[in-house]
Amino acid sequence: MTAQQRVLLINPTITGKRHARFPLAVLSLSTALQGKHCSTILDGNIDRDFVANAVRAVGEGNIDAVGVTVMGGPQLTSAIAVSKAIRARAPNVPIIWGGAFPTVCPEATLNVPYVDYAVRGQGEDTLIELLEAHAGEHSEALPTIRGLTWRLDSQVVHNKERAFSASSLDRMLPYDTLPNPRQYLTKTYLGARTAGYQAALGCRFRCTFCGVATMYRGKMALPAAARLEQDLGFLREQLGVDAIQFYDHNFFDREVDMVPLLEVMAKFEMPWWCFARSDALANLSERSWALVKKSRLRMAYIGAESPSDWLLHDIRKGTSVDQTLAAIEQCRSHGVTPELSFMLAPPQDPEGETERTFEFIRLIKRLHPATEVMIYVYTPLPMRRDNTNAAVARMADTLRDSAGRPVEFPRTADEWAQPHWLGYWCHNDAPWLSSALRQRIVDFTTVLGCRFPTIMDIRASAWGKSTLRGLASWRYRFQRYDNPWELRVSRRIIRQWDPRPESMTRSGRARCCTSHRSASSVTRKDAGRHSFWKRGPPWLTWRKLPAGPVFACQWCRRPRIPSICNATESAITSCRSASAPGSPIRRRFAGCFATSPRMSFTYMASAFLVTS
Repeated sequence: MTAQQRVLLINPTITGKRHARFPLAVLSLSTALQGKHCSTILDGNIDRDFVANAVRAVGEGNIDAVGVTVMGGPQLTSAIAVSKAIRARAPNVPIIWGGAFPTVCPEATLNVPYVDYAVRGQGEDTLIELLEAHAGEHSEALPTIRGLTWRLDSQVVHNKERAFSASSLDRMLPYDTLPNPRQYLTKTYLGARTAGYQAALGCRFRCTFCGVATMYRGKMALPAAARLEQDLGFLREQLGVDAIQFYDHNFFDREVDMVPLLEVMAKFEMPWWCFARSDALANLSERSWALVKKSRLRMAYIGAESPSDWLLHDIRKGTSVDQTLAAIEQCRSHGVTPELSFMLAPPQDPEGETERTFEFIRLIKRLHPATEVMIYVYTPLPMRRDNTNAAVARMADTLRDSAGRPVEFPRTADEWAQPHWLGYWCHNDAPWLSSALRQRIVDFTTVLGCRFPTIMDIRASAWGKSTLRGLASWRYRFQRYDNPWELRVSRRIIRQWDPRPESMTRSGRARCCTSHRSASSVTRKDAGRHSFWKRGPPWLTWRKLPAGPVFACQWCRRPRIPSICNATESAITSCRSASAPGSPIRRRFAGCFATSPRMSFTYMASAFLVTS
């Protein structure tokens, strides 16, 4: 009998603690290992010192193997950091990467010294077989483990693909193994205690930009209605959940299979959010729409992607523009807010398709102003070396950067962690974008987001949103998108929240999420890229400290390190002394502090900020 292995399962940091959701990937692995091996979960979204804690755990000699779930983008950088630290502390402990990044880029994963194995696709069975081979020191068994990429005499070996499995749908996730499950419940527009949950696995479609297509290769499975009812009952009764965000890659599939699940949802009547396809919603029967309404579906995330049917065909989306419009109308008439995602600047015609998409978005806003819009850049998946799809190979051969040179994707995980390639994974940038087009997209997104503030933003006040709508109305009406400096300043002052980072976190198609940098890592060079930082408010000056450049208040001389958010490009510096009773600024602007000292102090700064 194989000895039990002690496995440390790590979910590297990908978002802030306040936005953390259940670490579903490592929870699923932990469930599969029960009764066979011992596992410990370390969640970097909650444990901000997870690298040191991981090193401490392996240093104590109680860990036989380390499993790291990795998505591309910012989570890749934290995965590299923890893997390097573990390798330095315990060189003989095998490090296993699984998830979206090693599935899409297995060669790059193994082309670094701090990763020993890459698990492609579903990882539960592959991990179990790998641990058993490692425990028994049966290296001859490695070539037989499906879904595994490994090294043989310095050569990267890709084993055969593992067949799709729906066995994980039969097991309930061990939420009780988490230190405090309730800390993963957050306040959203859906409810006060919103939970992330995944019911179905995979997707039947194979969009060329989607990591889910590579992970599941056109396979999909839905859970039994009884299993869904059991899980939702546990979440509501035991944890107090009052809203659900379904992380299913495609919640609405075949209607005949969805009806039993909708009937369960209608019993609980908890507000919920999900992914959906336009063709599925457009063809949904009135009986099913009645169940949708009773179940309290608030919003459906629909991949509209493009206003051009030829492009939808090229990316193998399987939907049409007419179906997108029909889905919007169906959602509108049944009280569901459609959340549409668009992918701009395809390499075939970046400028032309971007402008056509802008016009299509304006059309949708005229038909249904409440429609939410998410804008990303089209970034097709890098082709794997073992690719056998001729269409994917032809498309990869045609990719050119803005200078006309063939696009060369990184060959190692470290190269993928470079800032411009992180942007590629996050659908924020692409090699074929010119600087002018890139700025055009940013400016349009800013104007659109201010003219139609999202209902998902529960942080900004109602009057703040109204102010943004008024400021942006003339730009949107006359299509004057260039350099909306006043909107950027106003968004920072009002603290408008950008929903795209969370949508990227939820979305399997996005392959990553947007990150938040710590202020201590911001340099003067970084600061110069944002207009707010170029000079700052008049009462704040740069002071050089050992930790790096920070702002210092001229009134109290205390250093104030701002908080930086890549998603909103915001920088907020507070100084309690400046807003304290009796301070020079307080006396000068005494009437501004009638309601909220913090907000009044921020708005007092606006007169200076607009000149930056």
